[in-house]
Amino acid sequence: MTAADLLARIRLNGAVPRHIAIIMDGNGRWARERLMPRPMGHRSGMKSVREVVEGAIEAGVEVLSLFAFSQENWQRPITEVSALMSLLEEYIAREANELAERGVRVMVLGELDRLTPPARAAVDRVMAQTAHNDRLTLNLFISYGSRAEILRATRSIAADVAAGKLSPGEITEAEIEKRLFTAGCPDPDLLIRTSGEQRISNFLLWQVAYAELYISPVLWPDFGRRELYEAIVAYQSRERRFGKVSA
Repeated sequence: MTAADLLARIRLNGAVPRHIAIIMDGNGRWARERLMPRPMGHRSGMKSVREVVEGAIEAGVEVLSLFAFSQENWQRPITEVSALMSLLEEYIAREANELAERGVRVMVLGELDRLTPPARAAVDRVMAQTAHNDRLTLNLFISYGSRAEILRATRSIAADVAAGKLSPGEITEAEIEKRLFTAGCPDPDLLIRTSGEQRISNFLLWQVAYAELYISPVLWPDFGRRELYEAIVAYQSRERRFGKVSA
């Protein structure tokens, strides 16, 4: 079935996930299978980012979250980390104007103080350029780890309790959520992981509590809007009960 056929089916089914999160996995394996250095896999994956952004807009998705670089990724060889930072700058330079024109609001979420100065400047620039857009919110998670995010929120709450600004009885899920990087953003309805691996990898652990999971065998550089639409069609066939019984 073509991407166009799948999109037509999605529109007939009606129930499009409001927020899709994707763990973009398989760049290194894709490059290794082609006897290329790992950074070439990351570079090839850039076209998939464009594909899923365009596909999400066409399908009517409101929020697209992409796990681009984890805190653990800082432990990779310096050559690969440097290549990833350069690719981030290149992606923003190449895509920022079109993202702005298409109504995409870009949010870059994570411990951004660890980025190189040029990468941080690029990030700040694209967020400012697209700040007023509302057709699609594109969350790029960079230097991100969910446990660290939850720990950061917990420390913020503890500081407010110690200062007398908050009592223990006032600590609610809402208090935690407003201190996460994703504050104000709806939780993901659908979490996609590419490359066939079946793990969450410390991504949005709080936020994906009730997300539908979809594992694609496709390596990220080969993942496009057709594969995105296949995931949405699969999502539309499921019954979301949130712990309740069927109607």
